[in-house]
Amino acid sequence: MRGLLTSCPGVSPLTTCSIGVAFAAVVALAAAPPASAGVGRAGRAATAGSPAGPAVPGSTRSLPLAPLPRERVAGAAPEQGLYRTGLARFALVGVVWDDPDTELHGRAQVRTRSAATGEWSGWQDLETHHADDGADPGAAERSSGRVRGATAPLWVGASDGVDVRVRAEGAAGAAGVPGRYAAGLRAVLPSGLRLELVDPGEGVGETGAREAGEAVKTGGAGAVGEPGETGAAGEALPGNLPADDPPRTALDTEAALAASGANADITDFGSFAVPELDRQATETELTRLQGPSRTKPYIGPRPRIVTRRGWGADESLRERGFVYTKKIKAAFVHHTATGNTYTCAQAPSVIRSIYRYHVKSMGWRDIGYNFLVDKCGTLYEGRAGGVAKAVLGAHTLGFNTNSMGVAVIGTYGTSKPPGGAVTAVARLTAWKLGLYGVDPRAKTYLTSGGGNLYPKGKNVRLNVISGHRDGFATECPGKLLYAKLGTARSSAAKYQGR
Repeated sequence: MRGLLTSCPGVSPLTTCSIGVAFAAVVALAAAPPASAGVGRAGRAATAGSPAGPAVPGSTRSLPLAPLPRERVAGAAPEQGLYRTGLARFALVGVVWDDPDTELHGRAQVRTRSAATGEWSGWQDLETHHADDGADPGAAERSSGRVRGATAPLWVGASDGVDVRVRAEGAAGAAGVPGRYAAGLRAVLPSGLRLELVDPGEGVGETGAREAGEAVKTGGAGAVGEPGETGAAGEALPGNLPADDPPRTALDTEAALAASGANADITDFGSFAVPELDRQATETELTRLQGPSRTKPYIGPRPRIVTRRGWGADESLRERGFVYTKKIKAAFVHHTATGNTYTCAQAPSVIRSIYRYHVKSMGWRDIGYNFLVDKCGTLYEGRAGGVAKAVLGAHTLGFNTNSMGVAVIGTYGTSKPPGGAVTAVARLTAWKLGLYGVDPRAKTYLTSGGGNLYPKGKNVRLNVISGHRDGFATECPGKLLYAKLGTARSSAAKYQGR
């Protein structure tokens, strides 16, 4: 069942976010005395450990591409681009166009100038076939009229200059087509091509997110650090940047209160992270959430998960309300295709950038993934609605209903995924699938909502832990991450005690 409600009659109790609890939280915060006065449990959680300074708002700048001068074009087929320096700083780029049902057949490349050194990067490819992510055909989110076609976003770090070129298939050298054969191919670019420059800002929860991930980065259960990872703060963006939106990361708006309230059934209101539990505590919590069971539950210990407040989500960006599906029968594993140059300390900034790109640039209601994992194995809450609930995502076109999407931050076609990230996927799925009584090693059936592999209405047999490519013809989650899914399945089953 779907609906823009915080309470959904007729669905699993785990999907229900009580309107009464959320309303009580709003009233309590509105009437709360100053932090020094010693408020109740919810108030303490909302103020304890909060950074001293306000958040620096992020921004999205959208620049139209234009036909490139002939001297910059190697062939005769359409090519558009843009060259700019002296820009306000940005850290993530992507290309969007008007029609989400139109694919970009060709090649999109970008190079950027470092704001720190002034040096230009080499040319980097943007993944052009990104239509496989998103809401199902016919879903309200897909039919909103705001959705646009887009490449995958690319994390480039703090930059102040950009050079982008988008060449249609059939141009000389594009997509491996020799120039002498290009004339016989239809070369068309989508209409309304624009370059998106995203500044993630500095989240009010940045300190909390770093603290939440520290246990993993310093050798938490099953963690494997990335070689060369220093744990330093990484590239910080200055606080005097122009912004197109005011900061909305503090618990002072209805949207922020609702996002934190959606997790209030399993953690303190306003927490930067859902804390880790051992097996006994997890089983006790399961009984509290679902009632006593006649059989021993198979569920993995709950892992630590950085909340949206922890990674600094600006809750004013997303659409109001939450949308739920009935249950979780499967988990689809993705990679974000944003590149692997980020440090683990930058992961919250990367997530804020992806969130902004999904909402402001692509027109989605919220970030598409239900969870994200960085290269050090830190887990993050994705789409708002509660980490223990069956939140409807926009991650696997055709199979978002009764599933969840887990994205490993990075690109894993030719790069090996870090062991800590694979372990984190196993720990997360062992817990979340366990809430719904699902064996990670099993097969399940999902009904296709329509896509390029299965027609709408087809009942498809899939692994409970599947790769994105199992539901849609795509390279995601990358060849080398996909090869690790067998390990994730067996490890998740062991965490469940099977």
